[in-house]
This record gives sequence, C-alpha cells and structure tokens, in this order.
Amino acid sequence: MADRYSRQVLFSDIGEVGQEKIRSSRVALVGCGALGSVSAEMLTRAGVGKLRLMDRDFVEESNLQRQSLFTEEHVSKGVPKAAAAESTLRAINSEVEIEGVITDVRWDNIEGLCRDHDIIVDGTDNFETRFLINDVAVKHSLPWVYGACVGSYGISFAFESGTFACLQCLFERPPEVGTSQTCDTVGILGPVVHVIAAYQVTQVLKILTDQSPSRKILQVDVWNGTWQTLGAERAKSQQCRCCQQHEFRFLEGEETTRMTRLCGRGAVQVSPQQKGPPDFHDLSQRLDKSGQVDFNQHMMRIQIEGYEIALFADGRSIIRGTEDISEARAVYAKYIGN
Repeated sequence: MADRYSRQVLFSDIGEVGQEKIRSSRVALVGCGALGSVSAEMLTRAGVGKLRLMDRDFVEESNLQRQSLFTEEHVSKGVPKAAAAESTLRAINSEVEIEGVITDVRWDNIEGLCRDHDIIVDGTDNFETRFLINDVAVKHSLPWVYGACVGSYGISFAFESGTFACLQCLFERPPEVGTSQTCDTVGILGPVVHVIAAYQVTQVLKILTDQSPSRKILQVDVWNGTWQTLGAERAKSQQCRCCQQHEFRFLEGEETTRMTRLCGRGAVQVSPQQKGPPDFHDLSQRLDKSGQVDFNQHMMRIQIEGYEIALFADGRSIIRGTEDISEARAVYAKYIGN
C-alpha cells in the first residue's frame, strides 16, 4: 500500500504531512446520490481516515446514468444507496473506515451523525437538509462544502466558521417546494456531476490539510461551455438568526414535517411516529396475498393497488404513486400501520 497515495504526496501542496492529515480525518457525507456517490469515491481514493455516508433512498435504474457507485445488481436487489456505496467503497480502499447509514437525515439525528467529524460534505437534493447542515456546522464550528447540479448547470461553495457568511446569511429561508428546477423535472447530465464533485472534494482536501478553501462560488454550465466564479468574501449578516443570534430553527425541528414530498418522483416519504424495526417476515406473510412483496435485510418493497411502497428497517417508507401527503399517510396506515 506504500505507493497508493504516492502521486498525491508528490503534489507539493499536500505532500507527506498533508497526506497524514487526510488519513487521520473524519468526513461526514450527507446524501449518496449523484454528487454524493462521486464525491465519496474521490474521498475514498484520496485516503481519508473515516467516511460516514448517510442516505434515505434505494438504488433505482434511473440512478445508473450518473451515480457512479451503483450497478444493475443493486437495482435488481433493491439495495439502499448507503449500503451499496459502503460495499463498493470498501472494495476500492480497504484502508478507509467506511460506514453507510441508511437513514433520513433530520433535525433529531443530524447532530449525532455529524458533530464528531472534521467536515461535512453536501450530497443532498433539497434545501431543507442543507439548512440543517448549516445549523449543525455553525453550532459546532464545522466547515462544510455545498454543491448542487441540475440540467447541465452546477454550483459549489465552501463554508467555514469565522468571519464569513453562512448559508442563512445568503438565503434567509429555503425556496418553496416546487419553485426550483430538479433533476427529476428537467434532467441532469452526468459530466456536470463530476465537475462539481471534483470541486467539492478539492475544497475538502484543502480544508483537511489546513489550507484555506477558495472564497469563490463556482458556477458551471458544461453544455454551454461557461465557467464563472463569483466573489463570496461577504461578512456575516448582523441580522442572521443562525450564525449571529444562534437560533437554530431547523435543528430544533421548527422548519420540518414528518411527511416529505419527493419532487418530480410522484412519491412521498412518511416517517412513523413510533420508530423501530418492522418485522419484514410477518409483514410479508400478511401482505403476500394482496400484492407483490420482496425484502432483504435493509428494506422491503411492496407493490399493491397501484402503489409501490419501499419500507426501510427504521420504519420509514417511501410511497410512490401519489404526491398527496394525506393519501400517502392513509396508504401507510392501511398497509404498514401507525
């Protein structure tokens, strides 16, 4: 393994000292979709010490076009993304401690998942979770790297605690659901994912080696061939409720619900009031005559009366076939319980 990182060590801004810092680092990555899977692979190959991956979803065929850690076998077996990513990454680099966590990152678990890490990487697809990350980062003085892609366009920026603005300084609230384009409504090109992930991981490596990240917001459109950086040396907003007044409204659960529409997918995520592992065997026997049921150690898939229900081991479910929250709640109660 002595030669594994030799080319990275030869890069003068990292060197042997920087590589040791990378190898002793702990990175939390929220979301194992497009950006998350590409970033996770780069970080694993770079030799971070520990990489915790968190994701609420499972691998689907439409993911394979851009989410580089997944295969057709993961699709056919209905493997959750965090579990599939963990398995693939361990095969890439056995030196890195890889932990895949199958969960919906929420206000009531994000601190326990992220606060003991050196940096947080954004691989999410929604602003509510990004505002949660921002709350945790500010509260625990952690750096984090934002990234987003849609169509052929991508954007990224590194946030550090200190004199510079946090996410809430720049955007007081997340945009309303349905007002922003998503990859499920306008599509996405694989190349822009790799460009933005590469920029994110570069910023992570700079921070882990005690170097200042870029103070520029990167904006890229790979189809139109445009590349723009915008200055972001803006000081904190004195009115910011997060970094100035230390009101962590997202982290305190004031800005979230137990039901989440998955935009563009015709699906709703339902989180149970009582958390705990469902009995897949018992549920399979109960529903077997009513619909098509299959399950593995991580999740159960149920096709019944026009709905597709993905039930996870924590009791959380993604119900496809409706975007109506009340209808999804009724489907969950009917077939899974309360």
